[in-house]
Amino acid sequence: MTTSLETRPRPRLGRSLLYCAALLPLTAASLFAVPVGRARVAAGWWLRLRARLLGAAEAPGRPGAFAVGGRPGVFVVAGHAVLSLVLGAVALIPFGVLLAFVFRGVFYGLVDHGPYDNSWGGPSRAGAWLAHFLIGLPMAVAALLLLAGIAALHARLTTMLTGRRPAPWVLAVALVLPVPAVALFIAWLHQI
Repeated sequence: MTTSLETRPRPRLGRSLLYCAALLPLTAASLFAVPVGRARVAAGWWLRLRARLLGAAEAPGRPGAFAVGGRPGVFVVAGHAVLSLVLGAVALIPFGVLLAFVFRGVFYGLVDHGPYDNSWGGPSRAGAWLAHFLIGLPMAVAALLLLAGIAALHARLTTMLTGRRPAPWVLAVALVLPVPAVALFIAWLHQI
């Protein structure tokens, strides 16, 4: 059975990272473009981003209920931009985890100058550095996988800009995904 993504997105982590990094800036441009009558242009930006970074191209076929005259309507593009904003905001959390891993794992010995008596892996600098790196490594891998998942989810969500209705689970996940992200962010704020 073929899907609306005839050419499957290639699972390349670097491309997924770039795709997720582009979510918020492209959302801002789309949210500006829609009210000034450039919804079709904004839809083209999203489709080109998906095609270039994830290698996903639409299968030829008849547009579905989300298109007006074969092109996405203003409300579809605006709705897509709002959902993109939500997913882009959620992507900030795994990006933050990766940033923390770089500074508190990879470069731990350069960032924290000691003393290391009470640090994980201490009392030596090398032990503390290694411990922080090894503890952060699985979290960094999970963050990379989460970013790849967000990119794949958004790529499936972008099918609505071609006039096709995305699978029901795509919209459900896009709407539910912020709930644990908000809970994690609130828990982190209480920890500070």
